Amino acid sequence: MSGAKEKRTAQAAEAGHWGKDVRSDLHVSLEPSDSGGLEITLESRVSAYYGTSILAQTRQVLETLGVKHARVAIHDEGALPFVISSRIETAVKRAGLGSGKKAMPEKVALPASSARDRLRRSRLYLPGSEPKYFINASLHQPDAIILDLEDSVHHAEKDAARILVRNALRAVDFGDCERMLRINQLPLGLEDLVELIPEQPDLVLVPKVEHPGQIAEVDRMIGELKARQDINRAIWLMPIIESALGIENAFAIVAASPNVVALTIGLEDYTADLGVARTVDGRESLYARSRIVNASRAAGVQAIDSVFSDVADMEALRQWGENSRALGFEGMGCIHPSQIPVVHAAFSPSPAEVEKAEKIVAAFEEAQQRGLGVVSLGSKMIDPPVVQRAQKLVTRAKATKQ
Repeated sequence: MSGAKEKRTAQAAEAGHWGKDVRSDLHVSLEPSDSGGLEITLESRVSAYYGTSILAQTRQVLETLGVKHARVAIHDEGALPFVISSRIETAVKRAGLGSGKKAMPEKVALPASSARDRLRRSRLYLPGSEPKYFINASLHQPDAIILDLEDSVHHAEKDAARILVRNALRAVDFGDCERMLRINQLPLGLEDLVELIPEQPDLVLVPKVEHPGQIAEVDRMIGELKARQDINRAIWLMPIIESALGIENAFAIVAASPNVVALTIGLEDYTADLGVARTVDGRESLYARSRIVNASRAAGVQAIDSVFSDVADMEALRQWGENSRALGFEGMGCIHPSQIPVVHAAFSPSPAEVEKAEKIVAAFEEAQQRGLGVVSLGSKMIDPPVVQRAQKLVTRAKATKQ
């Protein structure tokens, strides 16, 4: 009965991209038929080397998805196997076929579970519909990569991006990077979770959060999916506040779940909500960013700043990063790999800061060993909050060198 239904609703469909400016992708055109088996044609600049394997994989994926009769045209632009599977599955689903079936690539070993308080100086956004950015992302050494399903993906490509990101989480080794996922704004983001939580991302960014109930809903859904899949590792949350209402509810949002480990702000949407222009010095967002830091500290989580949108102005980025750290932020977003080293430098303690902090910690430890209640460094008395700040700075400095 289900087969008959699929035949009635099946239609021609396509997925993926090809052309002279496209790389690491593949375009699939699929026309279902009632008989004749699978007729597959391939155009590829590397067909002499990989044509046989691409055709074999195409046939295998189609059979896995239950497609027995169709004309399929493939234009390959250097796609890796996980991309090939993604594009074919998307075309099949768009054609009204393959309901309930998935073509899953071989899974790489999962990295160690992400620590709650791990270093998050930089997070590099990777558009979820562009596979060319996935493969070498870890070579730029961001602390985290974000597989983005939201703003960087056209609404007509949401379904394709979801499958592509799922396969990337299975098949791509992102090295030491924390594997973050930005879902779509609720309620669409709940569909993202159903598809992607089984692949165990380290952290989920929840966009455009305005009240704590949104985080509670995401947390509940993730918990149910983890239980269903028998997943034991942590999957953390990072709400993104992008409106005036969200800022006013910042503490309630960050305290909505024990799985929230960081809070961040999206300044492009926030300033649009205010009806003001975003400036390089950020005076229009100082109040909001201060609220983010204060709410984060009150809840015991990390405060993470927004992205800096001018990828050509590295000096302005450096100043923004240093000012951001001075406000209490521990990191920020990056939209281009060139921003990563500048951001890391801005959010890492300077040698002079580390040297001073180490002296304070050493003086404190010496006072403890001698049973003294007062800590002094030279002629200056050191208060307990100063010692605590120095200890945190030394710990952070060690983390940046690992």
